[in-house]
Amino acid sequence: MNRKSILLTILLCVTSLTMASPVTGLLERIDKGASKKFIIEQVKSGTDFFELDQKGDKVVIRGNNYVSIATGLNWYLKYYAGIHLSWNGMQAKLPAVLPPVTKKERRETTLPYRYDLNYCTFSYSMAFWDWDRWEKEIDWMALHGINIPLAVTGAEAVWYNVLDKLGYTKTEINEFISGPGFFAWWLMNNLEGWGGPNPDSWYTQQIALQKKILKRMREYGIEPVLPGYCGMVPHNAKEKLGLNVSDPGTWCGYRRPAFLQPSDPRFEEISSLYYKELEKLYGKADFYSMDPFHEGGNTAGVDLDAAGKAVMKAMKKANPKAVWVAQAWQANPRPKMIENLGAGDLLILDLTSECRPQWGDSTSEWYRKNGYGQHDWVYCMLLNYGGNVGLHGKMDNVIDNFYLAKADPHAGSTLKGVGMAPEGIENNPVMYELVMELPWRAERFTKEEWLKEYVKARYGADDPVVQAAWTKLANSIYNSPKNLTQQGTHESVFCARPAEDVYQVSSWSEMKDYYRPQDVIEAARLMVSVADRYKGNNNFEYDLVDIVRQALAEKGRLMQKAVTAAYRSGDKELFGMASQKFLNLILLQDQLLGTRPEFRVGKWIEEARALGGTSEEKALYEWNARVQITTWGNRNAADYGGLRDYAHKEWNGLLKDFYYMRWKLYFDSLSQKLEGKTPEKIDFYAVEEPWAKATNPYSAEAEGDCIETAKRVMQAVE
Repeated sequence: MNRKSILLTILLCVTSLTMASPVTGLLERIDKGASKKFIIEQVKSGTDFFELDQKGDKVVIRGNNYVSIATGLNWYLKYYAGIHLSWNGMQAKLPAVLPPVTKKERRETTLPYRYDLNYCTFSYSMAFWDWDRWEKEIDWMALHGINIPLAVTGAEAVWYNVLDKLGYTKTEINEFISGPGFFAWWLMNNLEGWGGPNPDSWYTQQIALQKKILKRMREYGIEPVLPGYCGMVPHNAKEKLGLNVSDPGTWCGYRRPAFLQPSDPRFEEISSLYYKELEKLYGKADFYSMDPFHEGGNTAGVDLDAAGKAVMKAMKKANPKAVWVAQAWQANPRPKMIENLGAGDLLILDLTSECRPQWGDSTSEWYRKNGYGQHDWVYCMLLNYGGNVGLHGKMDNVIDNFYLAKADPHAGSTLKGVGMAPEGIENNPVMYELVMELPWRAERFTKEEWLKEYVKARYGADDPVVQAAWTKLANSIYNSPKNLTQQGTHESVFCARPAEDVYQVSSWSEMKDYYRPQDVIEAARLMVSVADRYKGNNNFEYDLVDIVRQALAEKGRLMQKAVTAAYRSGDKELFGMASQKFLNLILLQDQLLGTRPEFRVGKWIEEARALGGTSEEKALYEWNARVQITTWGNRNAADYGGLRDYAHKEWNGLLKDFYYMRWKLYFDSLSQKLEGKTPEKIDFYAVEEPWAKATNPYSAEAEGDCIETAKRVMQAVE
């Protein structure tokens, strides 16, 4: 081969590698042409690292793999270019000439894993995503260093094929598999069938979607955590197949699937069938997620040691290199189930390290004296429950607990990563930025020094007024005390089922007053005072609406107490004025949230309907979407199982047509009582269900000027 041919071959290889780089594609999706402004260099290393450097007028992003490089890119965009890519915006216009890296910066981590997602996220946030939305999310994962996300899309198709081969009919299969709004709890062995039956087209499109998701993840070098087999079988498996099963009981009014006893001679056969069908559709994985007896499942009559070994054996047969990923939540993973499993074969997600850590913090309500023993674990932040809307966080505690865990003689030696395990995403971006930077910061830092740089990056400007607003938020609503076990945000009273004394919305919130509402209102006032200079700044406008929304929710809580006081005093005129003002606040909140698509129920419903190919399919998916965020379940599960309003959303459209309706009905009832009448007792489920069954359209498009609306809202708040 002559010199010219050799050079041509090398050029073609280099071009091929450049074109194949997922980081190149990522840059082009952020801003067309952006990839020409960077030099991407992959360097071998036994430790995950990224470096920022400069060559001429181009910025160099160097790392040991594509995820590390993408993390470095995100670091550069935030802290050098003042560009923050977030759920509310994954595109940005980069400057013609990039700000230079004047001194090489290197960051590395000894923690190999950065985990993402919770089963619940796939229902509360992702239930109706298409490939366009998933593509953005995988980019977001790479930019934030995530390399082992949960990936359970399309798991229902695996189960369909397994049950078909076991002799179940199509009707029986669809009585077992839930609808798209409730897959999380079906996969976690909590319920069967609710939300279904699914049409054939659903399985086909989800298979295609999961294959795209996995292909892109694997291009980045992201290793998906696929759903493994942990003994779940339909509740009638004893009668249908003659299997030896135990009954895990009920969950919030729903019958759970049965658990196949590890002693049953068919356990190995069925688990092998499951992994065969999983691999046939989606390939092998090095990580499999399994959570038998999740959230109170009855283990009576089950040899937990044998069960753990049987689950591990089945997984190892499918892939000898695989690791079992388990969520630490309440009593899970049961100590008896994991104590005799080998070190390195299990990776435990300490699901709520910021609130109820189990790794060995003796001050925690869920403290495990010896942590997880010999098993590796990941420090996770849960933060959000039910996909609820609201500002919330434990900034100091998230930081402090991480460095305490790292320094702990036992827990630190088995700590292998950091993760996010929210039930719902696309909220509180500041907290997720914080937790995913932890592994890249070797030294402990304060929230104050971190937040200053975050705010500059978020808005591309260092504004003392905006900094003051965020300082107020960081020291109040974003600094929930360490010992408070509150499940997520301080819930908006607008979304609560009406009563004279209303505090929390969902059944298990455990809310307590830990901040001064006036601090939030003052932060909102500061944001509004400089809003005009940030017109068109997407991140600012999103945060402005969210912070002002929180301020209005605080005002609503105070006004609801005034309504009750007026009613109890018997002052009809004052009650009429106060109750009307409260109702007007709900409508004002509806208008504010209508200015951003992220806060519109129309976005959620349109996503659901878009997945349907026929009017019947569209109606089924819309019903799933509406039920989940309101009654959640049937009457029994909603009212007696505690699930109603668990996934409540402070959203435009829902506020005006659902929450306003409930409060108006309730105030009319109280008004009648003040007139000496005896109104009929309100059956709230009966008035909620019609909205869940309705099909009236809601637009996903933003309406109105968010800045002018925020100004008007603040006049009502102050």
